[in-house]
Amino acid sequence: MRTRIFQVDAFTTTRFAGNPAAIMPLEDFLPDPTLQAIAAENNLAETAFLVPQNGDYRLRWFTPATEVPLCGHATLASAAVVMERIEPTRTHVIFHSASGPLPVTRNGAGYVMDFPSRPSEPVAPPPQLAEALGAIPIEVLENDFNYMAVLADARQLRAVAPDMAALIRIGKPGYIVTAPSDDPQYDFLSRYFAPIKGIPEDPVTGSAHCMLAPYWANRLGKTQLTAFQASPRGGKIICRLVNDRVELEGECVFYLEGEVEI
Repeated sequence: MRTRIFQVDAFTTTRFAGNPAAIMPLEDFLPDPTLQAIAAENNLAETAFLVPQNGDYRLRWFTPATEVPLCGHATLASAAVVMERIEPTRTHVIFHSASGPLPVTRNGAGYVMDFPSRPSEPVAPPPQLAEALGAIPIEVLENDFNYMAVLADARQLRAVAPDMAALIRIGKPGYIVTAPSDDPQYDFLSRYFAPIKGIPEDPVTGSAHCMLAPYWANRLGKTQLTAFQASPRGGKIICRLVNDRVELEGECVFYLEGEVEI
C-alpha cells in the first residue's frame, strides 16, 4: 500500500521554524498499531491522519509514543494540506476529532482554527515541580491536561532546562511555562514539555494556547493576544477568546511532499 505524505512547518512563515507535522490522507483509518508505528517512524511531534467524511474529514493525531486528544499545529498543517493540495478551491473545512468538530477557515496566507477553551485553576505547586523545571514559579495552574507554571520574566523562561525524568515522575501529560513577553510585538511567551507523551520539548503547541489564552486574557484584560512560543525553532500564534472557544491563527510552510509504502 502506498499513500501520500506531507511534512509541513506550522505556526511560521519560515521553513525550518515553527513545528513540523506529518500529514497523511487515507481512505480509512488503518489499525491503531499501524498508525502508531507510522508516527514512530516519522518521529515528529505529531503525525495527523485524515479520512474523508461527508464533505468534511475525520482527524486523528499520534505522537511517536501515543495518540493524543487534541493537536493544534498538526490541525493547522492538515488545513493547509486540504486547502492547498487536496481541494485547493476550499476556504473552510471541519475536522471531526476526539475533541469534537474543529472548524478551520482560510484567512489570507494563514488559517484560523476554532478550538475548545481549556480553563485552569490556581493550585499549590507540586513539591517536585520547581526542582524539575529548574525555576521557581510565581503561580501554578492546573487542568486535566497540563500544569502551567507562570514565571516572573522572559529571561527565566528562556533559561528553563527541565529534568525530563522528574517531569515524568510527577505524571502530568504536559507542562507549560509562560511569562510576560520582553518583545513588544508579543503579549506573552511560553514553552511546552510533554516527555510522558514522547515529546521532550514541543516547538509550537496550539493546544497549550487553549489554556494560555484564557489565563492571559484575564490577566491582561484583552481578548485578542499575540503569542510567541520560545522554543529553539519558535513560532507565532494569534489567539482570540470567543466565549468558551479559542481561535488560533497561524501560517504554514510546506517542506516535503511524497509517498510512503506501508
